[in-house]
Amino acid sequence: MVTVLREHGLRFVIYTADHEPPHVHVYGDGEARIDMASLKVMTQGGMSDRDVRRAVDSIEANRDRFLEVWRKYHG
Repeated sequence: MVTVLREHGLRFVIYTADHEPPHVHVYGDGEARIDMASLKVMTQGGMSDRDVRRAVDSIEANRDRFLEVWRKYHG
C-alpha cells in the first residue's frame, strides 16, 4: 500500500497488489474507490458525497502523479 496524497483530511492510496482498472482507494470518514481514467466512483462506503467530490477533484488535479505510481507497481 502506497499513500500517494493526503489532502482535505483524506488519504489517497494505491495498493501494490491490486487489480485493473487503475483506481485509487480514498480513506477519511468512510472510504471510496475511484477509477482514475473515468473519475467514476466504483464504491462508496460511509464517505459523504462532499468528500467524494473533493476526492474526485484531487484525483483529477493529480492524475499524472497517480497514474505514475500505478504504472510503477502494475506496469
